[in-house]
Amino acid sequence: MNIEELREYCLSIKDATEYMPFKDEYLIFRIFDKWFAVNPLNDPELKISVKCDPEKAIDLRDNYNCVKPAWHFNKKFWNSIVLNWDMNDETLKFWIKHSVEEVVKKLPKKIQKEYWETE
Repeated sequence: MNIEELREYCLSIKDATEYMPFKDEYLIFRIFDKWFAVNPLNDPELKISVKCDPEKAIDLRDNYNCVKPAWHFNKKFWNSIVLNWDMNDETLKFWIKHSVEEVVKKLPKKIQKEYWETE
């Protein structure tokens, strides 16, 4: 997966928007103004940081060489995934979607219900 395919996939998620609050250093994807993925643009390796269930975050790190605790994030909840290493694109998409689910489940119940009903 290249950066354009990554961007296209993240923006295909319902209600996803992109945001660049730190000049041209990071491309941030969010729903309801909550971050679900961060793509550092100045890193020599193409990577994305995603939010994870804490138990799954550890399992993910144990099972893939391309997954590390996310730099500058709460390492209990966030992982960075280097693209095109030992994780295929479908698995990467699964973890991006999981990140969205983690964000949505922290929203008020009414918004959660509306989000999942109209998806």
